[in-house]
Amino acid sequence: MSFASETKAELIRHIPRTRHDRMAMAAAMLMMEGEVQISGDQIRLTFLLENETIRSLFFTIIAKLGNMNTGAKVMTGEEILDLLTALKMYDGQRIRMERVDPLLLQRECCKKSFLAAAFLCAGSVSDPNKAYHLEIVCRSQDRARQLAQGMLSLNLDARIIARKGHWVVYLKEGEQIVTMLGYMGAPLAYMTYENARIVKEMRNGINRQVNCETANIGKTVHAAVRQTADIALIRDRMGLEHLPRNLQEIALVRLEHPDMTLKDLGALLDPPVGKSGVNHRLRRISEIAEDLR
Repeated sequence: MSFASETKAELIRHIPRTRHDRMAMAAAMLMMEGEVQISGDQIRLTFLLENETIRSLFFTIIAKLGNMNTGAKVMTGEEILDLLTALKMYDGQRIRMERVDPLLLQRECCKKSFLAAAFLCAGSVSDPNKAYHLEIVCRSQDRARQLAQGMLSLNLDARIIARKGHWVVYLKEGEQIVTMLGYMGAPLAYMTYENARIVKEMRNGINRQVNCETANIGKTVHAAVRQTADIALIRDRMGLEHLPRNLQEIALVRLEHPDMTLKDLGALLDPPVGKSGVNHRLRRISEIAEDLR
């Protein structure tokens, strides 16, 4: 089972306890996958999602709201209109299911139930060991905008892109995805994602440190080779004895210890000299060598 499937399986097991959360969840599921067909006096509500487990969750929620008989999956026209009225998707004249009424999303907990339902219907989340990506695919731009606004109200940096005739709301930051999983009510997925994210960041940090240290070592070795070549040139062209005493001293120490750091070279001088002092003397030697070239 994929990580996304495991996350949805976890969410399905947690039906909201409060009526207002159930209403937000039912409204979101209808917004994402509901469709009403009217033919004369006949009204039919279709839940488009093919996943039978999530379909069952939808009917369980609306049964708990009291809008249909428990266990039934066929609603009468009256039950459909009562449900849509309760969810503020029917005002007595017109049915509107492309958005959830803001009155159902005033509480923070309702916003989280709204996001959980939308994710169950059309969401996916990547394996945290591979990449950071969570998305919810919407049938219209209005649906995508309301989802993104809901995420933004919870400080989640949601973005929207168009893809193959649909609108996709997505998160790319690992920390934001972890927060979203927690908001939706998937603690196991939350912990799994967070642990994977921490391990990955630790590995990346170690790799960056190793790369940085490797680069620094490379620079040190390159500088030491250049310094040794400069000193050898001065020795062969004019003799080290013609250098000022402080330069002559550091030149001899560098030739004797070509792999040593500037700090360690300075410690061998009498009196000892700091790293900046050693660097200054070696730069002066480099200038003399450049003049001889």
